[in-house]
Amino acid sequence: MQLSKTEEELMNYLWKLKKAFMKDILDQYPEPKPASTTIATLLKRMTEKGFINYKVFGKSREYFPLIKKEAYFSKHVNSLIKTFFNDSASQFASFFTKETNLTKEELEHLKTLIDSEIKKK
Repeated sequence: MQLSKTEEELMNYLWKLKKAFMKDILDQYPEPKPASTTIATLLKRMTEKGFINYKVFGKSREYFPLIKKEAYFSKHVNSLIKTFFNDSASQFASFFTKETNLTKEELEHLKTLIDSEIKKK
């Protein structure tokens, strides 16, 4: 299951905060801030999808993520590779390195990361 763009934005705030009450979440948003009812709806949907949960403290709920950012991103990227690059990581890497405006330094850093992974295998 996947998050919508607005849910992803909220999820990024929760990953950053680790746990948060509604007020803490609203404080993360730039002006104009969304209505608290909008955030409550998003939190309800994300709870139903199994991405977050909460602890009850009186009448307040403290929300926290159930999935790590890296795990969500990894699943997202793998789905992208499968859907748009014929399940080929090398096609994705080729596209990524040619179609993004990476600097020479960034490409060299990627090369170092790849060389390091090759040595591990």
